[in-house]
Amino acid sequence: MASLFGHGLVAYTVSKIVDSKSNKLLLFLAIGSAILPDLDVLAFKFGIPYSHPLGHRGFTHSILFAVLWSVLLALVFGKSRKLIFTIVLFIATLSHGLLDAITSGGKGVGFFIPVDNARFFFPFRPIKVSPIGVTEFFSEWGINVILSELKYIGIPCFVVLAVLVISKKMMTQQ
Repeated sequence: MASLFGHGLVAYTVSKIVDSKSNKLLLFLAIGSAILPDLDVLAFKFGIPYSHPLGHRGFTHSILFAVLWSVLLALVFGKSRKLIFTIVLFIATLSHGLLDAITSGGKGVGFFIPVDNARFFFPFRPIKVSPIGVTEFFSEWGINVILSELKYIGIPCFVVLAVLVISKKMMTQQ
């Protein structure tokens, strides 16, 4: 998996792209939704194997989960902006699996669970897989993960956000 930092940064960027007026609640929900799929590591505690549909990178990383989760949150929190909330939260939630599919480790992502239990990776997998557990993260391995995320997530997100800020300033000066 990419780290919580990478997932959160992508969700923040998505929020700003889709909804320039994104309020703190939407930002918080988007970041939380982008991190949420990794709660499936709890499956290991219950003896559920990685390859099971409810295992790590399984259902919580699927497109169906992203749809259900984003619609639920939009209905509860979206007020008059349900469509914007749904779009931002769907992309933020789905981005988790997309990032995991470009990491260097694991057994793939179950994008199509429960219809198809197969696991997938993208051909381009430059992000170093993050270790599971806080202790392991604070190591040389963790530093390598952060560096790869800086290169493949941080810099692209920064460029996108900078372009948004510059374009807003140019629009207000006209």
